Amino acid sequence: MPHVSLKNTITFAISVRDRHASADWYRDMLGFELTHHIDEAGWSEMRTNVDGVTLGLGEQAEPSPGNCVPVYEVGDIATARGALEAAGVAFDGPTETIEGMVSTATFYDPDHNAMMLAQDLTGG
Repeated sequence: MPHVSLKNTITFAISVRDRHASADWYRDMLGFELTHHIDEAGWSEMRTNVDGVTLGLGEQAEPSPGNCVPVYEVGDIATARGALEAAGVAFDGPTETIEGMVSTATFYDPDHNAMMLAQDLTGG
């Protein structure tokens, strides 16, 4: 059985209508700190008060409630994905890459809950 090597970070990705307004809400209501807006990717990230836990805001015209997707950071997405696929884990399409930023791959647990692997390509 494969064991994928995860880093000590996790991002909870949620879909929102307006990332900038949502970032303000999470700052004001929960004290989260904006890390960055990546407008060309429709993505924003906020530092939570829990070490290693980030909130990711993905812009979507009609987000559905309860759409939280845990995103696990890995050092090498191809290796991690290969190990999971070899064990029969289903993925939703190919790995997607935004050059110089991130590579992501969505996969499912046995009950079809979506999760993602992510590899940081920024060198950070």
